[in-house]
Amino acid sequence: MLLRFPLARILALALACLSWPVMAGNLPPGVLQALKAAQIPADSVAVTVQAVDAASPLLSHNAMQPMNPASVMKLLTTYAALNLLGPAYTWKTGAWSEAPAVDGVLDGNLYLKGSGDPRFAIEDLSALLRQLRVRGIRRISGDIVIDRRAFDIPASDPGAFDDKPMRPYNVGPDALLLNFRALTFTLQADNERPRLLMETPSDGLTVDNQLRATNGECGSNWKDLIKLRLIRESQGDRLVFTGSYATLCGERQLNLSPLAADAQVEGLIRAVWKELGGSIDGRVRDGVLPAASGLLAEHESPPLAEILRGINKYSNNVMARQVFLTLGSGAPQESVPATAEGSRQRIVDWLTGRHLHFAELVLDNGSGLSRVERISADSLNRLLLDAWKNPLMPEFVASLPIVGIDGTMKKRLNDSEAFGRAHIKTGTLDGAKTAAGYVLDTRGRAYAISFLINHPRSQAGSAAIDALLLWVAQREDSEQ
Repeated sequence: MLLRFPLARILALALACLSWPVMAGNLPPGVLQALKAAQIPADSVAVTVQAVDAASPLLSHNAMQPMNPASVMKLLTTYAALNLLGPAYTWKTGAWSEAPAVDGVLDGNLYLKGSGDPRFAIEDLSALLRQLRVRGIRRISGDIVIDRRAFDIPASDPGAFDDKPMRPYNVGPDALLLNFRALTFTLQADNERPRLLMETPSDGLTVDNQLRATNGECGSNWKDLIKLRLIRESQGDRLVFTGSYATLCGERQLNLSPLAADAQVEGLIRAVWKELGGSIDGRVRDGVLPAASGLLAEHESPPLAEILRGINKYSNNVMARQVFLTLGSGAPQESVPATAEGSRQRIVDWLTGRHLHFAELVLDNGSGLSRVERISADSLNRLLLDAWKNPLMPEFVASLPIVGIDGTMKKRLNDSEAFGRAHIKTGTLDGAKTAAGYVLDTRGRAYAISFLINHPRSQAGSAAIDALLLWVAQREDSEQ
């Protein structure tokens, strides 16, 4: 049929269709003004707003365009996990041995087998090892062997994403992830040299504080002024801190991931076991749990519904990647090693089963910490509407930051009509600024909203996102 139209007519129609999705005329004035002030063109923005009980969107701008969603991609991962694993799903980390302890001595190896727990923190490790001490084990004559086979994944380069390998958000997934593979330090201002307290123990690691105090304001980039270098020495690792710390920063916490997975696990296990009065004759190493081993003690994680609050409210990338990979292991607690490809396929199959066909979807690791992940505002909108009608909706919505109250939205729109009346997941990457979730208007009607910005100046786009949230929050539900 198209061949019967004059060529000029065909070109005109094609140009009109191409230009329609990026027209800015339907965006609220406050959003347009904020975008203009930020020097972000409307064709770099995708927006949808739809009442959860309406048949069509109230606002749809550039909605079909595939966009990098940054951490908003966690909405897909966490909603899929709630449905596929269930809100009560837990991860178990076990301590095993091939023979019982005699007179306080475990004659052989102690095996720790992980299942991908996203939040196995230092206090959880301490509780697990304390069970061994309560059962009379004082000395381990062999090695502590770590079984990581629950995840079948290649080694990751923590510096590959943004050349900041010691930042905890770059930590890769691990079937036995201990304390997010992070060390916590407390910085205390001093006029001469800032004090540096090591809050997380690590046996064999020494801290060399060469920081200098400076005057002036404590800027938002205070972490970037601190430089780190890990030096391997015969007696252990030495972590050198150089750079500056402003006295006006007062006391602040700094979380770092300076050690490789094996070194971090060994340092933490040795330190905690020593604190509990135990000793290890051997070393800490990777290995395989023998089939004939017996379970000595076990730690069970909080339920998935609680884990998801840590992921979405604080945008925890490594926790999201742990949950994403867990989906790749098949049914709950199966022994099949999880793969990223298996996780991607399971999510796509689940979407298809819910009649959610996202042709543009590109899944990488499910956390949004990716340059290649893509989804459209229209697909996000349909996902949010589906979640609202789902029996598990309360658990899903409760995992999202509350505007002006907690999580990544704690300091946004505090003195506005949106305060406490919106649950919004945010995302930030170089070149991407995003938000999606739910907003209540003045009459209590709920709206699903998605706002995706992909542009070099996207970090200036927060005001435009806030303007949209306010526009929805201030609406009367009778408005058409």
